[in-house]
Amino acid sequence: MKNHDTHPHHPYMAECAAEAARVARGVTAAQLPLSTHCPDWDVRALVNHWVLYTSHGLEHHALREHLPEELTRRDFTADPDWADAYAARLDRAVTAWADPALWEGDIDLGMGPLPAVDLAGMIIKEMAVHGWDVATATGQSFHLPGPPARFVLTVVETHGDLYRRYDGFAAPVPVPADAPVFDRALASSGRHPEPVAR
Repeated sequence: MKNHDTHPHHPYMAECAAEAARVARGVTAAQLPLSTHCPDWDVRALVNHWVLYTSHGLEHHALREHLPEELTRRDFTADPDWADAYAARLDRAVTAWADPALWEGDIDLGMGPLPAVDLAGMIIKEMAVHGWDVATATGQSFHLPGPPARFVLTVVETHGDLYRRYDGFAAPVPVPADAPVFDRALASSGRHPEPVAR
């Protein structure tokens, strides 16, 4: 890798990826059929979406390539080592995005160009918010310290209307003014930060 500074948002990507990998490794095969916060998605479906877009997607976007159609139909959880494979691909993707040049210009996903910095931010948000969904559904916690949590909150607030237009977010839910920053991000995305009672 060239000797240069990374983009200011890159550390947030690295922290979210590390926490996502930790949560993934805590998911058991027996938990894959469990329900989640996401309507109509069990843990298996949610994990497949999470793995596809936050690791394969992140890596392909670094290469400025579209996701192959085959990947969108794959059940990643069919591999008993899916969590380790997810962690390894996240590592490769995060390493690629250490090049600040990747955060410049636009990326076209087939629906028109999107600034690379915005797309990267939205994937960081996906790592964290869906990471929390997976963690909550499987009896874990998703830990995100102040700076990356504030970044995720900013992304959620900036793009919230777009996500709601495509049913990606529900209406915001109220939380106390002194709630932790990540709880505020979750609430702004339509999630109740407290764990689901089972």
